[in-house]
Amino acid sequence: MAKTEIAVAELVWNLIAGKKGNTGRVTYFPQKPAFGYENGCAESSLERATPESQGISSGYLASFLRALGQTEGTDIHQVLVARGGKVVCECGYGAYPAGLWHASYSLCKSITGMAIGMLAQEGMLKPTDRVIDFFKKRHLLDVLRQKDITVENLLTMTSCVAFNESGILSGDDWVRGFLESGLTGTPGRDFQYNSMNTYLLSAIVTELTGETMTEYLRPRLWEPLGISRVFWETCPLGITKGGWGLFLRPEDAAKLGMLYLQRGRWKNRQLVNEEWVEQSCQKHAAPPPEMGNYGYGYQMWMAGKEGSFNYNGMLGQNVVVYPDNDLVVVTNAGSSELFQNCRLMEVVRQYFEEGFTVQEGLPENPGEQAALARTIRELRGSGFGPGRIKKGGWMGTRAREGRRTKQGAGRGEALRLRGTRFLDGKWYEMQEDSVGLMPLIMQVMHNNYTDGIRRVGFMVKKGRLYLGLQEGEEINWMEVGLLRPVATDVSFHGEIYRVGVTGEFSTDEEGRLALLLDFAFLEEACRRKGRMYFDKNEVEIRWDETPGKEVIMDGLDLFADTEGRMGLLMKAVRESGGIDVFRILVERTVRPVCRGHQI
Repeated sequence: MAKTEIAVAELVWNLIAGKKGNTGRVTYFPQKPAFGYENGCAESSLERATPESQGISSGYLASFLRALGQTEGTDIHQVLVARGGKVVCECGYGAYPAGLWHASYSLCKSITGMAIGMLAQEGMLKPTDRVIDFFKKRHLLDVLRQKDITVENLLTMTSCVAFNESGILSGDDWVRGFLESGLTGTPGRDFQYNSMNTYLLSAIVTELTGETMTEYLRPRLWEPLGISRVFWETCPLGITKGGWGLFLRPEDAAKLGMLYLQRGRWKNRQLVNEEWVEQSCQKHAAPPPEMGNYGYGYQMWMAGKEGSFNYNGMLGQNVVVYPDNDLVVVTNAGSSELFQNCRLMEVVRQYFEEGFTVQEGLPENPGEQAALARTIRELRGSGFGPGRIKKGGWMGTRAREGRRTKQGAGRGEALRLRGTRFLDGKWYEMQEDSVGLMPLIMQVMHNNYTDGIRRVGFMVKKGRLYLGLQEGEEINWMEVGLLRPVATDVSFHGEIYRVGVTGEFSTDEEGRLALLLDFAFLEEACRRKGRMYFDKNEVEIRWDETPGKEVIMDGLDLFADTEGRMGLLMKAVRESGGIDVFRILVERTVRPVCRGHQI
């Protein structure tokens, strides 16, 4: 593990030191296309129905949507509820439109579990098969430590292999890194959540079929379910990542939940063996309470109601399935909590677990249906989502949401006119150019590191304000939505991400003009914030991101609880009191302050 620990330490310190470009040891190549990319499969949509026709009150769903938006820390992006195979409710919050694909993170592990079930159905493997037997062609070093690890150990997160998520920073060959790694527990007994278990399952698919897992699933899953707009990243060696890297629309995620709700059957075709579905949705391992209270199956979390289960990804990505009520709930979010024991899931459980049941024969209620539609419009257009800059959301400013009074509206319009006139045509050269628009978590997840924002520019066209950011040789122009978020496709080293930008003019305590910006990465859990203060020919930009320092520090704290040199180093830093200094450095990295001069 020394190589991995050194790679992690190098990356952390390179980020803190402000090093630009590819700061890791992994080869970068652009992968992600813009939303709208299709895999060649014909797309089909789920049927829509009124909530009442499926035994759920429209008013109940409106209350559920509001509760998700109002619960602190959820940062909810999209919600879809389906019952009886029909969509009864879908909602996008703030800047996030309904129907856009979203990073699934570990939610896609359950899809990898499906692929392994299909291989088993085709007689190509058994859960009891030894993992090392699939890689006999490789000239590996000592693998005796892993000689008894089985496919089932990978499925249930009980392999205890030390090569974990941090291993993706150590080089290009993750299969070798995994198979030549040591153990940190007893395989088959100790639960240790590790995304590289799922990656190796994907590698097994490729070893057995000669295809990436994405290709293997095309005729077996994507085509039968009518899933066209889907994209799954690969590692540098071309293996589907398996445990993360999938972009999926909520409606298509709901189809995958329905597939297992229907015990692997879709439109009179058995896509996944019924016995495999049953095994996947049973408890095989016991996670620690902070991760989940109900058990872990085959790449699947058990949910809070008997018989229910959850395809769960960090920061609020869920497909929760309740077979007793023929119900599927899909969420995408950017919360600050990693696992399913979180505030977002508390709301889902409150509404759809204990005490909830569908009401067959419920009469249509046009009044409540209209109120639900109104609630969805309000959530999409304003306050609950992150698309608006809320009162008190900016430290050190007097930012306001804009009161519904003539006086408040007049002040806001005056500031907008003053701001757009002042900024039109201006460019600023940044003194500190190590900061990028893409949040740090995304840079690490996608191995796509910034070249640093060198210049910041503005222009006004037909009364609309545009912001230009030059990172390296790329210049991205984005319209700033001064009334509501405006989405733009932005390129980062050839990868395309959709960003919804909201801006608001204000002043600080010193009377400086301020432009408060919210950059919502609409396909991801992450957002960037920028507070720009203008004083004559100078600009000061205070950056922040969410999820931010707390999540990053939680991840680094994991190293203090592991064996090896990195763990010993972190423990020594903590015990010496240096962890406070380290936290300050991390905070400055996540929340940097940059200054520039007009050119």
